Amino acid sequence: MLLPARTAVLNYLYGVESADIAQIMGALKSEYGSERQFTKDRYMDHVMSLEANGLVNLQSYDLDEKGDLRMRYAINDDGKATVDKYVDKKYRK
Repeated sequence: MLLPARTAVLNYLYGVESADIAQIMGALKSEYGSERQFTKDRYMDHVMSLEANGLVNLQSYDLDEKGDLRMRYAINDDGKATVDKYVDKKYRK
């Protein structure tokens, strides 16, 4: 059984210093890549929702090699507490 995608994003960010959408999707592709919701727009929605709920912070932003905006997010203490409380240890990376 898989975690809900948004929870999986938060869980992934728990184990890294920071990540952008491409890195998050790359890390989750093996488990979630076959789902219809596995799109850049949907995963941007997931991260922005986590930010709006105070679980992650925008750490930095720049332009990638294609000139597209790239935003890096990092989990904060509230996000870590949420993962600790709601994500079973078998799903932790």
